[in-house]
Amino acid sequence: MRPFLPLILFITGVVAILAEIYTFQAVRAATKSRWAPWVYLVISLLIIAYIVYSFMHFDRKEGQNKQSLLAMGLLLITFLPKIIITIVMLGEDIIRFFGGLIRMFLGDNKQPFLQDRRRFVSLTALALAAIPFFSLLYGMTIGKYNFKVRKQTIIYPDLPDNFDGMTITQISDVHSGSLDNVEKIEYAIDLINEQKSDIILFTGDIVNTHATELHPWIETFKRIETPPMGKYSVLGNHDYGEYVEWPSAKAKDDNFAAIKDLHRQINFKLMLNENIKLTKGDQHIALIGVENWGHNFKKAGDLIKASVGVDKDDFKILMSHDPSHWEYEVQHHPNNYHLTLSGHTHGMQFGIEIPGFLKWSPVQYVYKQWAGLYNNAKRYVYVNRGFGFHGYAGRTGIWPEITVITLKKG
Repeated sequence: MRPFLPLILFITGVVAILAEIYTFQAVRAATKSRWAPWVYLVISLLIIAYIVYSFMHFDRKEGQNKQSLLAMGLLLITFLPKIIITIVMLGEDIIRFFGGLIRMFLGDNKQPFLQDRRRFVSLTALALAAIPFFSLLYGMTIGKYNFKVRKQTIIYPDLPDNFDGMTITQISDVHSGSLDNVEKIEYAIDLINEQKSDIILFTGDIVNTHATELHPWIETFKRIETPPMGKYSVLGNHDYGEYVEWPSAKAKDDNFAAIKDLHRQINFKLMLNENIKLTKGDQHIALIGVENWGHNFKKAGDLIKASVGVDKDDFKILMSHDPSHWEYEVQHHPNNYHLTLSGHTHGMQFGIEIPGFLKWSPVQYVYKQWAGLYNNAKRYVYVNRGFGFHGYAGRTGIWPEITVITLKKG
């Protein structure tokens, strides 16, 4: 990657400059005001300056923070619309160029080689660019806290009778270092409590990097009521502090220890490659929690260790943060893990979901299981879309999720 970095930066710079030129031309052609294009250019350059400043001053010891989240959001909200404008305007230029060649070939010298831009094309380009602009703006202001309770019923013929109708509330990917609205998070906690489920399971990424990120939110998340079967959690890839530079190995280890203790502080039982038996009367099911196991991320999860004492015929619920674990190891495992609960993908926080008609996100080209329920021979994985956000400070089309799963015998 590094040998090609200068070339990548050069190409990116050329594309950015072209996008800026074409967007300026589109604004100038679409508006009758002389000063509007220049106002646009000043605002655009100020935004670019802020983005460049933020990225140049990114502290790898601190990692993602609210400034870098804002910078990434501004980059997306300004760059993507300009790319759309560039594609439309470049298309017009190609047509103008070949039109000039045809006129020159035919000996028509009465018209200039390149005709003036058509205002209709510029207006069309701006209208198309407005779609991602306002969608991303909505995602950064409202969408990131547009919590949805998604309910799913799963039927198993071998579910123990006493657990028929058992309800599970799942949350995942809190990313507490990104949260910035107390009222909205309090509302989400109320939604969790309103479900009155039998058990609450949290499938990892309590922070972006540092344990201190959750400190302002501890009392808020302690408000999650403990249901009859308890509250359990596992670690996600961000909980290991591997995406920043640490002053020493001890500092990293201390942070990891503090992150694990956060679960105790909000009254969740953290499961580290272990299992427990949930009992009802004289019947039980096995709840298994593994550390993070990702095909392209940290592989600390140990399914064999976590399943010690669990019989092959036991009904099993597995908590594993990264759904690639199910894809590569769990779904074909001879021990028959009935239900796996994961998160991790966030649905990329960007996509389109129209129930029963369309479900798309760029993340589907990386993860086969990226949002919702998937099944292979009655072995299910449910991928939660995430509670918080990371990278892009918003959510567009893929809303934050609180999952309620009902297990039925049938």
